[in-house]
Formats: sequence, C-alpha cells, structure tokens
Amino acid sequence: MRHQAPRKRFGQNFLTDEHVIAEIVDSLRIDADTHVVEIGPGRAALTHPIAQRVKAVGAQLSVVEIDRDLAGDLPIRLLPFELPKGHLIQSDALKVNFSELKATTNKSKFVVVGNLPYNISTPILFHLMKFAADIDFGVFMLQKEVVERITAGPGNKTFGRLSVMMQYHAEMDSLLTVPPGAFYPPPKVTSAVFRLTPFNTPPCPVKDERDFAHVVREAFGQRRKTLRAIFKNVINSEQLEAISINPLARAETLSLADFARLSDCYSDLNRD
Repeated sequence: MRHQAPRKRFGQNFLTDEHVIAEIVDSLRIDADTHVVEIGPGRAALTHPIAQRVKAVGAQLSVVEIDRDLAGDLPIRLLPFELPKGHLIQSDALKVNFSELKATTNKSKFVVVGNLPYNISTPILFHLMKFAADIDFGVFMLQKEVVERITAGPGNKTFGRLSVMMQYHAEMDSLLTVPPGAFYPPPKVTSAVFRLTPFNTPPCPVKDERDFAHVVREAFGQRRKTLRAIFKNVINSEQLEAISINPLARAETLSLADFARLSDCYSDLNRD
C-alpha cells in the first residue's frame, strides 16, 4: 500500500487526531438502519472507525473519493471490513447523485459525513442541498470561518449568500473546533465540525426555489448597492415597500423571511 503525500490540487489535509475522530464518529449516531456516506475518505483515518461501527451494528457504508490512488488503497485500509460492490465510488462528489446512492440500500437513515476540501467546500454543500429531501443529516469539517459564514445572521459582516441558502434548507449546529495540529499537513487555518439537518419544510417556503436562488445570488453579488438599484428593472420601490422591505436596504440587512418575500415578489412579476 502506497503512503501517498497529500496533494494540493485536491486540497488534502489528512485528519490524524484520535479524539476528534472519535467525536465525529459518535456524532453520526450509527445504528442498524443507517446508511453512512463519507466524502473524501483519504487515508481512512475516519473511515476505519466508521466501518467498524457499521459492521458491529449491521449498518451500511459508502465512500466517495476523487483521488484514484487513494480510492485504490481503500479496500486494503478497510480490512477486514469489505465495501459492497458499487459502494466505493471513485468520483468527484459534485457529480454524485446522492438520491440514487441512498436507493442502493434499504436503510431508512441516510447520513453524509466528510472532512471537506476547503477549496471546494461551498460547491459541495450547495450540491448536497439538491438532495436535502433524502438526507437525514450531515456532519462536516470545514474551515472555521466558513462555518461562521453558514451560521451568521443578518447584520453580521460574514452574513451572505452561503448563510441564506444553507439556512433556507437546513438547521446548523456547531459541534467542535479543531486546531491545525489535528491534521497532516497542518492547514494554516482553524477548522470546525458542524451538523447540518435538512428541514422537512423550509422555515420560509417560497413559490419558486430557482427564483429564490437567483434573487439571493443577485443581491449579494452587488452587496454594496441598495435593493432598489439591484432590482430596478424588475421590482420598483413601491413594490418593495408593499412587501415591507426598505428599497434603500442592502442585502446583508435582510432576514431569511425578507428574502422569501422578495423572491415571491420577483416570481409574481416574472410570470409569463
């Protein structure tokens, strides 16, 4: 088995701290009805104890690894646990259909876990939210400042598109902070582990989620401008005031409920 050096192009920082690993595994609450999917197992530091727990209770494990060499080593690293055919997926997580993956077993609880590469953590989270209806919860390690952005509220300098979109789809709970020394090689930033639990119904349902995503993207893409200026070709000041939104407000001051009303107004005005 090769002892592969971390590859910068994949953003690889391998978790080595046994205490942190144990806390993450415990947070997954694995029982006989659980199907665990790990994104980016790497050298299997987290995968191996998950596999042991899975085998002990009769659960199911799938792994998604983009690195061909690491994926090839996983069957050896996971001995004596054997992944069923089709559950070791050598692929980019952004290309995986997680609903189809869930359907490969009859387990009722579908859990996703991963020490996500910091350079593509946001795209992966957005991709996972496409399958939110099939995911019971996820436990992820990210750069601490990204977790702070996800959980930020209106008026906070870190509040942005990621905050709104993630809070529309799921509830977030911080679990623990992880120092650089818990990894090899140590990253230059502090990390954090958090649990993401998709809502059965969004707290502020909208008429069209594609319009919602567009409105949020536009609002934060020009965050120094007022809402009146950003949406001047679609929604006028009187229409903004009619939905209790100040035309001179900026995106970072709006709540999730405000964005939902803004999205519905946009949808109504853009119907064919």
